[in-house]
Amino acid sequence: MISATETVHFPILTALVLLPAIGAAVVALIPSRRGDVARTVGAVFALGTLALTAFLIINFQIHPHFAPGGAIALDHSNGFQFVDRVVWLKQWGIAWHLGVDGISLWLVALTALLVPIAIIGATPSEDPKSFVGWMLLLEFGCLGGFLALDLFMFFVMFELVLAPMYFLIVGWGGPGRRPAANKFFLYTMFGSAFMLVAMIVLVVLNAHHTGTTTFDLVALANTPGLARSTGRWLFLGFAIAFAVKTPLVPFHTWLPDTYTEAPTGGSMIVAGVMAKLGAYGFLRYGVYLFPEASQFFGPLLVTLGVVGILYGAVLAAVQKDLKRVVAYSSVAHLGFIALGVFAITRISITGAVIQMVNHGIVIAGLFLLVWFIEKRRGTRLFAGLGGIQKKAPILAALFIFVTFASIGLPGLNGFVGEFLIMIGSFATRRWWAVVAASGVILAAVYLLWAFQQTFHGTPDPETAVEKDLRWSEIGILIPLVAVILFIGLYPKPVLERIDPSARRLERHYQLRTEPRTPETGEVSIRRPGAPTDTKTEVHR
Repeated sequence: MISATETVHFPILTALVLLPAIGAAVVALIPSRRGDVARTVGAVFALGTLALTAFLIINFQIHPHFAPGGAIALDHSNGFQFVDRVVWLKQWGIAWHLGVDGISLWLVALTALLVPIAIIGATPSEDPKSFVGWMLLLEFGCLGGFLALDLFMFFVMFELVLAPMYFLIVGWGGPGRRPAANKFFLYTMFGSAFMLVAMIVLVVLNAHHTGTTTFDLVALANTPGLARSTGRWLFLGFAIAFAVKTPLVPFHTWLPDTYTEAPTGGSMIVAGVMAKLGAYGFLRYGVYLFPEASQFFGPLLVTLGVVGILYGAVLAAVQKDLKRVVAYSSVAHLGFIALGVFAITRISITGAVIQMVNHGIVIAGLFLLVWFIEKRRGTRLFAGLGGIQKKAPILAALFIFVTFASIGLPGLNGFVGEFLIMIGSFATRRWWAVVAASGVILAAVYLLWAFQQTFHGTPDPETAVEKDLRWSEIGILIPLVAVILFIGLYPKPVLERIDPSARRLERHYQLRTEPRTPETGEVSIRRPGAPTDTKTEVHR
């Protein structure tokens, strides 16, 4: 096992990011008539990326360094491990700069797990070579976004994922794929334009203050000098891009059509991984770069998250298409993540990160199961479903299992994230947390109703399911089932890697938003909603 104090000569993060891109290039060289070969080669590269990710998790240092008094040391690396940095454009301070901490580690793992499952289990028979190539390129962009420590590099990766996702929807989507793809592309490009402007202004202002032009995330986050109003405007520029990508209500209108019209593999990645680029961006670039602005706009963003929980639940309950029910359920789950992010406590941040992973696993499983149902019935509409459980009990059992995970049943992964978000949010966003708790009940209502409409009742003789899941289909779902159970029953290995990074981010936020006592220069921390006599002294 590699120690954090040792120099890692092998650039594992660079290899991890570039391996899918190399795989896409190799797939592009395969003749179009050899689609089976392209699928196999793509799966090999995706599984190789998963193997590198497993190595990364095993060698990730769990315990951070502590400063006197028990506070986590705010060192120059800010807790990032396996850092790779190669200067790209020296005069502009732009570098190929990668690093991983407990917040990004599991999002990398989520990406590395879902892409091979999508390639192996959901590659369409029509032009599989192009499908696999775009999927690998999409994985390259997502991994680069989660690992980037350079703002310019993050922006490039943040935008790069749009192209493969657009072509996946247009090439293999449903009847309304072109309008859905256009809406998805235009909405996200519009949001990203604000981030680009804010990023450039931030770098220019920092250069004016320090005399050095840099896009380095840690350097920008630890450089004082931004006026309060300026920081708030810049935060809004980033926040609009992240709110669209996540998406939060009312920036969500591209989501239902995109999730519904995308091919199953595309739906798995856009909902399970791409949406997390927005939520991750709020943590890594919103709260970290602009702590005061995050505090100022926190109530607004938490309100949008809670509205999304209720709004997504209500709309999911009135859908006639099973896939659209799953799509709107995603709006509700992402609202919980927003609540955890902007409660800005160690526990809520930990809960938000693990819920990003949990949502990705659950939503990917639900989209796969909906696809298996559609292949057997030829429809996703409830009017043509019903009675499937009689002929396909294994399909019904797996569907209700993943549904229970989505609802947040104790013992399954969804419970862990929602519980931590509720506990952590109650300290700073008490009434928002109380209202959000009703979303758990609403999730049970619309998801169990969808299960009843699909699997119970009398089947239509003309469209009745004759066959249960094949062993190959069960095998595709087994990794997702295993992760759901593992996190639900034994979340410690996941939580203990997230917690130090969540504590660092919380402390970074506190040191830059809480007033200092004039006598000692110490930080006087009082959480919103806490009694006025509750203080914690934190040394500089």
